[in-house]
Formats: sequence, C-alpha cells, structure tokens
Amino acid sequence: MKTPELQTRHLAVELLSAVIRKGRGLEEEFARIADEQDKTAPLDGRDRMFVRLLATTALRRLGQIDALLKRFLAKPLPDKAAYVTDVLRIAAVQIVFLDTPPHAAVSTAVSLVKGSLFKGFAGLTNAVLHKVARDGRNIVEAQDAAKLNIPDWLFRQWSAEYGADAARKIALAGLEEAPLDFTVKGDAEQWAEKLDAAVMPTGTLRREKSASVPALAGFEDGAWWVQDLSAALPAALFGDLRGKKAADVCAAPGGKTAQMVLCGADVTAVDISANRVKRLKENLDRLKLPVKVVVSDARAWAEQEQKASFDAILLDAPCSATGTLRRHPDVVCHRTPADVERLNKTQRELLERMLPLLKPNGVLVYCVCSVLPSEGRALIDAAVKSGIAERLPLTDEVPPEMISPAGDLTVLPYFYGDCGGCDGFFAARLKRKG
Repeated sequence: MKTPELQTRHLAVELLSAVIRKGRGLEEEFARIADEQDKTAPLDGRDRMFVRLLATTALRRLGQIDALLKRFLAKPLPDKAAYVTDVLRIAAVQIVFLDTPPHAAVSTAVSLVKGSLFKGFAGLTNAVLHKVARDGRNIVEAQDAAKLNIPDWLFRQWSAEYGADAARKIALAGLEEAPLDFTVKGDAEQWAEKLDAAVMPTGTLRREKSASVPALAGFEDGAWWVQDLSAALPAALFGDLRGKKAADVCAAPGGKTAQMVLCGADVTAVDISANRVKRLKENLDRLKLPVKVVVSDARAWAEQEQKASFDAILLDAPCSATGTLRRHPDVVCHRTPADVERLNKTQRELLERMLPLLKPNGVLVYCVCSVLPSEGRALIDAAVKSGIAERLPLTDEVPPEMISPAGDLTVLPYFYGDCGGCDGFFAARLKRKG
C-alpha cells in the first residue's frame, strides 16, 4: 500500500498520462480518479488539490519540462516506459516550479518507479532527477517559456492578429494559476468582504486565495456563482432585459443564463448535452432562478422554433477554448488547426440559424472563449459582409481597452495581469440585417 505522499504523486502521474496519452479532459479525468480513490483510501482536501496542482502545472509547463529532461537523457525512453517519463515530469515540476525539497521529489519518484513494472529504470530516474535538482532552475530561467509551452500554430495566429509582443503576453498569461471569480446577485461590496475578495473594475468579485467553493459563505443560499471575469461580460451587452424574451444558446453550465434571468428576462436555455444541462439545472436551482431548459442541438431547435420571436439571443458558440489556458491547460494537448476549422463551420451554422429568430429590433450577442480571429473577428466580418448581420458596436459597456477597432469585445488574457489576469474572450453584438 502506497503512503499518502506516494499516492498523490502516483495519481498525478495517472492524471497527466490520461490527458496526454488518452486525450481525456483534465477536469473530467480528475473527478473520475478522485472518485475511484474515494472507494479505497480517500484523500483529504489538501491532497486532492495537490494532485490537481501537480498535473495542471505539468501541463502548463510541459514544453519546458520536456526540454529540460531531454538535456539529461542520452536518448528518449521507449514508449512502453511512458509511466517512467511521466514520473520524471511530475518530479521535475515539483523541483523546478513548486519548490518541493529536491530530496523528497527524487525519493518519491524513485519509489514509484521501483514499485512499477519498470523498476529497472529506477537508477536512471535517480540520476536524471539529481541533475534536475542541481541545474534545473537555472536552465528553466533561460528558456523561452512562451514559445516552448504553446503550439507553434497557435502562437503564429495570435502573432498575426495582435503582434508578436501581445502573443508572447497571451502565452505567458496562460502559465499562471487562475484566481477565483464570482458573479453576485447584488451588494458586491458586502459580498467582497464576506468572500475575502476584491471588486474588479467590471463588477466581478475576485478572490486570490484558493478555497473549497461549497464551503464559502453564500453558496448554499445561492447568493453568487463562480464565473470568470471575461465570461461575465457578454450577457451585460444586451442592456435592459426586463420583460424580454431571451434565449441562451449552448448555455451550460448556466452562468450567463443566470445573469440574463437576474436582469429580468424570460430565458430559454438550450444545450445539446443532457449531462451539462443537468449541471445547469442544479446551478439555477441553487440560485433560485427560473428558466426553461431545452436539450437539443441548437440548429435543430432553431428549425423547430422558426418564428422571429426573441428580443435577445446569447450564442456562446462551441470553440477551441484556447482563451482559457490558465484554467484548462489540457486544451493545448488536444486542439489542432483541423479542430478549429471544424468548429468554424459549426460557429457559422449556429450564427446563421440564430439570427432569423430575432425580432426586428432584437439583439444577438455572439461569444467564444477564444481570441483566434477565425472564431471571432473574422467570422463576424464575414457575416456582416455577406449581409446577414449588422454590427452594433460597443461604446462604454466595458472598459475601453476591451473594445476592438470594429467595436467588438476582445479580452486578452494578460489584461489585469497584476491581479490574476482573465480568460481570453471575444463577443460581438449584432442585429439581423433586413
């Protein structure tokens, strides 16, 4: 039986391997591994969070870690010894980025390898990690973190749209741990004090200290919900929603739905995933906010609706999620240019299907948690040029640095970098043409 120290490292290795080698989602796999562990020897809250910290840091810094280990390996380890490779990665993360005492990181790594099917690699593990402990930090400090940890195709697209300096800042922002942001129903100053948070310029509350969310004041009462600063902005672009008929398309997990309901709209929330809709319902029930929920592909739902009956439609389109690397570092392991092209097709189809559902004076807000031009600015440019939509440029609804020359919302991840940054986000406010 493994000690708690060995078990946390082993679970982190398993989590890292599942994401990198099996294409699993980080959060889903973390939940699955934690649930399995609870059946035998439950981890306390601190150990659970340490498992996640080890894996997320390794994913964020994978390019740097692999470049570092390569310097100390005479040749790559064979594919069959993937477990040893991932043990080395987790141990190197501890030594170089998490300030774990080197002897502890080396000892647990060697023990894990000795206890595996690859015990013949224990000596190599010990030798490599001693070199990492001796020289690793100096080597890492000299690395180009922005380039090593971000795929070339992604960095090039950011550079082409925003310039090389901004692309570097975007990449570096993705290496930081995200703070905890809240949207509150009301009395932001009071809740800021209760939650040990600060009120951001956009109205979001931000807590820098990590916490067990359900244990925080106000959770059970439904006084607030967790929502990144950037994600809270698109729903605010409609203005007054009192008494208006609205739809939140691709709505789960429901943060934007909650904002629209709270603003007085009669909201229909549409999402294709029954599991995600279940989570949406749970969130809205906790918040005590009424909403009509539809489980459907939004394109099929639009065909059934047919009538132009909505005053407001929020289209939170499926996207690459490359603006959320702080919270979802597994994205860089899974996304490819081909994925983005497929998503672009879906995004165009959804936009084309949703616009006809607007009343003549209705407003559609299209948004994605990405700052890739093909998912945002270029897609909206094409819709406007084709004549199906007209931009309604933003003016003073958000801080001026977030408004693009075309009048769209463009939030770059390094905004508010001195207090935790934010997710990359794009939103455009539109009306139906003709």
